[in-house]
Amino acid sequence: MTDLPRYPIIDGHNDALMYFSPPTSAPVSTFFERIDGRQVDLPRAREGGLAAGFFAVFISEAESLDLAHHFDPTKIYEMPELPYAAAQPAAMAMVANLFRIEAQSGGQVRVVRTVADMEACLRDGVLGAALHFEGAEQIDAHLDALEVYYQAGLRSLGIVWSRPTIFGHGVPFKFPHSPDTGPGLTDIGKSLVRACNRLGIMIDLSHLNEKGFWDVAGITDAPLVATHSNAHALCQLPRNLTDKQLAAIAESDGMVGVNLVTALLREDARDDRDTPVETVVRHVDYLVERLGIDRVGIGADYGDAPFPKDLPDASSYPVLIAALARAGYDDDSLRKITHENWLRVLRKTWKA
Repeated sequence: MTDLPRYPIIDGHNDALMYFSPPTSAPVSTFFERIDGRQVDLPRAREGGLAAGFFAVFISEAESLDLAHHFDPTKIYEMPELPYAAAQPAAMAMVANLFRIEAQSGGQVRVVRTVADMEACLRDGVLGAALHFEGAEQIDAHLDALEVYYQAGLRSLGIVWSRPTIFGHGVPFKFPHSPDTGPGLTDIGKSLVRACNRLGIMIDLSHLNEKGFWDVAGITDAPLVATHSNAHALCQLPRNLTDKQLAAIAESDGMVGVNLVTALLREDARDDRDTPVETVVRHVDYLVERLGIDRVGIGADYGDAPFPKDLPDASSYPVLIAALARAGYDDDSLRKITHENWLRVLRKTWKA
C-alpha cells in the first residue's frame, strides 16, 4: 500500500481509456508506465493523489480528435451523429480494456460499483475506477444494452457528448454562445433517464444542451450533476453552465466538477497554456458562491486536451490544492472539494 495523500482526489472525468483505442491503440500494460505526453497513468495518479475517478468511454472521430488538440473559438464545431453500429463495438472494446487494466494491475486498480467500493479504495490506497459513458450512442433504443452495461459496472452516463444521439442533443463548440442550442430529450431519452434512476446510474449533464438539461431536471429523482463543466458567466461556451442551471443543481443538492481544460476556463475560450491556476480558482469561487461548498468538486477532463502549464496532467492536483489553500479554502473545504462531495452525491445516487 502506498502512503495515503492528505487530500485524496476523486475526479469526475478522465479520458485515459482513449489511449488504448484507435488511432493510438496502445497496449493496456502501458497504463502502469509514466509515458511522455500522457496525462493519466498510474504513476501520475500516484504522484497527484488521484484516489478514484470516472473513466470515460468516449468514442472519438477525426473531428473530435482535431478539436481536442486545438479549439479555435472563432470557428463553430458541430459534430455528426455516431451510428449505433459503429459505437457499440468501439464501446465494448473500451470497457474490456478497463477490466484488462484492473486484471493486470496486481490489485493496484479496482473497478468500483458501490460507494463502499470507492471508500475502500481511498482507505487502501487503490486507484478506484468508476465506469462512465460520455455519450450513449452504444445504447440501443430498447435500452437492452443499458441493463447489460450496468451489470458490467456502468455507474455514470452522459446522455450525449457534443453531438446528437437518439436520446438528445449535445451542445456544439461555439463561442460565445449559450447552451440553448436545440431541442430537448426525445421520448427515448426520457425513458433512458427513468431507467438510470431505477438502476442507480448517475446522469451526467455535461455536454447536454439547455432544453435537455431542463428535461432531465423535470424527470429525475436524483441530484443533478455535471461531472466536468464550469461557469458560463466566466467563459461563455455552451459547454458551461448558466446561473439558472447552477441554481437548479443547488436546489437538487447535486454538484459540479470543475473542468481544467483551458478553453472552458478562459474568458476568451482560447487554448492558452499560459493560463494561470488562479483562473481555475476563480471558477471554483464562482461555483461555491452559487452552489455552496458541499456541491463543488473536480472533474479535470485529463486525457488529450490543452491544460494550464502548471496543471498539465494527473500529477498536478497538489498544485491546484495549494492554490485553493492560498485563496482561503480551509482543511474542511479542501476535503469536500477533493473527495467528500463526490461521495455525498454518489450515496444519494448509486444503489447500495
